[in-house]
Amino acid sequence: KMQEAIDYFNRADLDFIIELGDMKDMPKSGDAAQTLRDLDRIEAIFRQFEGATYHALGNHDMDCLTKEEFLAHTRNAGRARGKAFYSFSEGGVRCIVLDANFNEDRTPYARGNFDWRKAYIPKEQIEWLNKELTKHSKEPTLVFLHQMLDSFSDVSKDLCVGNAEEVVAVLEQHKQVLAVFQGHHHPGHYSFRRGIHYLTLQGMIEQASPTSAYAIVEVEADGTIRVDGFRSCPDRVMER
Repeated sequence: KMQEAIDYFNRADLDFIIELGDMKDMPKSGDAAQTLRDLDRIEAIFRQFEGATYHALGNHDMDCLTKEEFLAHTRNAGRARGKAFYSFSEGGVRCIVLDANFNEDRTPYARGNFDWRKAYIPKEQIEWLNKELTKHSKEPTLVFLHQMLDSFSDVSKDLCVGNAEEVVAVLEQHKQVLAVFQGHHHPGHYSFRRGIHYLTLQGMIEQASPTSAYAIVEVEADGTIRVDGFRSCPDRVMER
């Protein structure tokens, strides 16, 4: 499934690609060496993309690994390399990647020391987010993370960041934020509030092969976002 997506992406004129977490899976009691071999295998296909690649950390990425181990075996482009949360600009769009893989006491997920239903973004990261948005107020902005921020919607709160309201309050203060792209909920989900779209993309693993899910996203000059979905991922137009 990953190979099909990368082959298609290489035929398209894309600025970058990003995966939204859970790149690999193994129980916390699993063998770290084995899961690293599995991660290396899928990452090698991901890196076949002929351009910039980025990752958002998912809870399963830390089932039996630390964040440092996962980041050492994956690659984010440029200054984002080795970072769990970061920002970059491509094609005139500012992109911000968040890391919600923290326990309620704000200790980081590591080797399965977490309940997947409890994810939080620390105060320091929220402050960094606000500074990034303030500094780059003129650039249309997309936000990416694994767990969901639209806890105000009809989605189960177990799937959402525990302090999502704090994060969303910051996003809504900055009018350049167009959309939040999320993973975690494999069937997918969509909501909208106060000028911001929240799109949870379907998981590639949601259905048996050959069914898959991946998409190309285009941001137009007027802020309209077009999602060209493949396989079971639907097309979508999200207007400003």
